[in-house]
Amino acid sequence: MCADKIKKILVTGGAGFLGSHLCEQLVAKGHLVICLDNFYTGNRDNISHLEERENFRFIEHDICTSIDIEVDEIYNLACPASPRHYQRDPTFTMRTCVVGVLHMLELAQKNGATLLQASTSEVYGDPAVHPQPESYWGHVNPIGPRACYDEGKRAAETLLIPYKQSKIARIFNTYGPRMQEDDGRVISNFILQALSGEDLTIYGKGEQTRSFCYVDDLISGLILLMESPHRGPINIGNPSEFTIQELADQILELTSSSSKIVYHPLPEDDPKMRCPDIAKAEKELNWKPTIALEEGLKRTISAFKQKSIANCRFL
Repeated sequence: MCADKIKKILVTGGAGFLGSHLCEQLVAKGHLVICLDNFYTGNRDNISHLEERENFRFIEHDICTSIDIEVDEIYNLACPASPRHYQRDPTFTMRTCVVGVLHMLELAQKNGATLLQASTSEVYGDPAVHPQPESYWGHVNPIGPRACYDEGKRAAETLLIPYKQSKIARIFNTYGPRMQEDDGRVISNFILQALSGEDLTIYGKGEQTRSFCYVDDLISGLILLMESPHRGPINIGNPSEFTIQELADQILELTSSSSKIVYHPLPEDDPKMRCPDIAKAEKELNWKPTIALEEGLKRTISAFKQKSIANCRFL
């Protein structure tokens, strides 16, 4: 990379699932990457392989406290993203989405930096429009159990819109290596249950649908958005739609598991369908996912197995 193209890039939440993959890609491109994380859900192991690189630096910090460093770009990924984690402390989740974003906005303004906000498909709530385009305003319960995250992310978008150097990516369900085993999300739950021989737990009848984007595809979409003149909001996700029942069946087949499937009541405000309209990403970023669910699941299952062997599990 030419020296004049090297940027100083801050990745908040950089030791998390998505953040660590993003740091990895930016370091590989030759940028000076500053990874910031408070380890609320992040893990030092996710970035340990980067810490000896000359163009990587780690700072333990919570974005709810301001920070003053020189940067050219900011990817703000700092926020617990699974219901199990963001519901643990709803006030902290809201503070991260609002106070934390304000601090990142102040830092961006001071440096004249571009700020990319990791928003979420959760801004669409339990959608009445399907698939969901960026023009859809959403169907969110402001006092429900998911509200601290849904409304927090919606508020973050509102705060960023006046800043002309901000960009907003609405991220849909993403999976892959380094997912947290205890995050309570459907893919990690099913893989762990299948590998351990436990029953796979489906909430509802399994008829609700989701789309699943492999992490490498997602990260390429974020980088393309940062490098483009487009501000967003823009959906980054995989438009291939599957029922939860289909996902469970596929994971059982790929793991050769003898686990059975059991059904439990559907949680309050759990979306019945979720799938992105990515026409804008295809047009503005020339981006679309390339890794099919079966291939992505194979890679993710392999990563879970390797981690389990290292931890002497499932032996």
